[in-house]
Formats: sequence, C-alpha cells, structure tokens
Amino acid sequence: MSDPTSVGAIAWRPDILTGFEAADLPLPEVRPVAGEPAHTELLATLVRRIPAARSRSAVLYVHGWNDYFFQAHLADRLCQLGYDFFAIDLRRCGRSLRPGQLPGYVDDLDEYDRELGLAADVIGADHDRLIVFGHSTGGLIGSLWAANRPDRVDALILNSPWLDLHRPAAVATATSVLAGVLAVGSPTRPLRLPDVGLYAWSVHLSHGGEWDYDLGLKTSPAPPLRPGWLRAVRAGHARVAGGLELAVPVLVLLSARHVVTRRWREELRAVDTVIDVDHIARRALALGDHVTVVRLAGAMHDVVLSAETVRERAFAEIARWCRAYG
Repeated sequence: MSDPTSVGAIAWRPDILTGFEAADLPLPEVRPVAGEPAHTELLATLVRRIPAARSRSAVLYVHGWNDYFFQAHLADRLCQLGYDFFAIDLRRCGRSLRPGQLPGYVDDLDEYDRELGLAADVIGADHDRLIVFGHSTGGLIGSLWAANRPDRVDALILNSPWLDLHRPAAVATATSVLAGVLAVGSPTRPLRLPDVGLYAWSVHLSHGGEWDYDLGLKTSPAPPLRPGWLRAVRAGHARVAGGLELAVPVLVLLSARHVVTRRWREELRAVDTVIDVDHIARRALALGDHVTVVRLAGAMHDVVLSAETVRERAFAEIARWCRAYG
C-alpha cells in the first residue's frame, strides 16, 4: 500500500474542548457519495492536548460510530502516564461533519488509511512511538490500519472494540448477505432500524448520566445505518475473523457483561448494551499473538465513561500494561 501524501504545515486553532487545539486534515481526493452535495468539503480533524511535545511517545484516539472525541479526562490520564495525546474525528464525523454529508458514511474501512496516515505524519514529526487507542468501531478501524501499516503503529489499546456482530452466527451471516445485496444498488439508502436511545440514557448528563457531551455531534437517536457502510464493517469483521497477525502488543478492555434490551433499567449503566462482550473477548484473540484481554465488572460500552470506581480500575490496567508494553 502506498504511503499517504504528507500534509505540510497545518493550522492549529482553539478546540471546542478547553486545553485542546484542533486542525483540519484535508482529503481532496475523497469524493462525495450519492446523496451529498457535489462540492461538499471532505476532511478529518486532528485534536491535540496542549502542550503536545513533552514526550517522544504519543497516543492517537479513534472514536466509534456516531461519536467524536470528548473524553478529556482520558487524555489527561494518558498524559500523566508520559504520552502526548492526539485524537482524530474521522471524515463525516463530529468536528469533521459538514452540512449535507451522510454522517459516518464510508464504503470501505481501508479508506480511513488516508486520514490516519495524515495524522501519523503530523504526530511523527515530533514523536518516535505511536499507540492507537480505538473505541468500538474505532477499535476495528485502528486494528485494520495497524494490520495495513505495521510500520506506523507500535501498540494498540482497544476499548470495547466492535470486532464482530452479536451471536448467533446465523443472524450475523444473514446481516452480511442482506447488506451486500442492498449495497449493490443503493449503498447510501437509509436502513430503517429502531434506535430507542438507551445508550444515551446511560451516559448523558441530561438523562442522569455523568457526561455532558455535545448531542449535536453524538446524536440520539443515531444517524441511520446504510448498506454500503454495513457491508464495509462486515468486511472488516471478516478480516479480523481470518486473523490480522498483528505483531504489536494489544490491550483489549471489555465489560464483564452485556445486556440486549429495548427497555430502560438502571442496570444499563453498568453493562455493555452495544456489543456481545463474551464473543468479542474470544474474537480479540484473532488480532495477533500478543493480546491481553481485561474484563471489568460494572463497565459500560465506553469503558472510560463507566462509574468512577470502574474507570479507575480501567486506568490502573492501562497504566500497568503501558509500563510493560507501551
């Protein structure tokens, strides 16, 4: 795979988060898809904790579906461990989403190699070592990028990575087939799937959660899924199932329990309501030969947004792993 074109000097500006800066990563070769304005601007956004050149080692955070970087407390903890912290809002997501664009859409997860490569170019100007920290779909994207570009990634931390669909296997197979059929003729047509917003209820301050993120950037209900995107994700899942053979150390953080439901109850603040954590724990072993899986009782899907006692255990596990492998 050819190297991405390096960016020149980029313009940092104050970010929406206090203590952070942001810069655009232009993607001029990326074209709008069906349903988007013909001249829409496509870019990714790189965010950094300031100051950002205290260490020769850096972390790059990659968010999940219908998400953006807002976990400032995670950045602070990683900085305390001796890393400079960066995050990327991928194309059509969060800070990078422009009017008329299809939120989160991509029809091949390898397309993200472009902006991840640009981010690595910027970070690499002042750093010798890069850890990718991926959450949910970002964990899948980061793992695939590390497999595509083993020269760019020194270690992976995966927070509830979405490495496969829920069991049973027959349902996952049927989903793949349906997505493939629909994507042939109408890859960007919305799929009318219900989203009752339980995850937002468990996390956001307005519903009794702890976190006050921007509901315009991380919406509830989530944007509609589209066949082309779902086909791309399932192709990524298939690659993981076949074995990525990552040579770098990998830390996987997961809840001890998941619950599938469409009705709210308080226990949802202490379980994963998005992925099948038992299946993901097994699937994670296909990432490479050096994978550490940590299960945390009481954790939510975004482990670092869990209750304080749980996330402190998560940070302790991250610190211990980083001392050994980071």
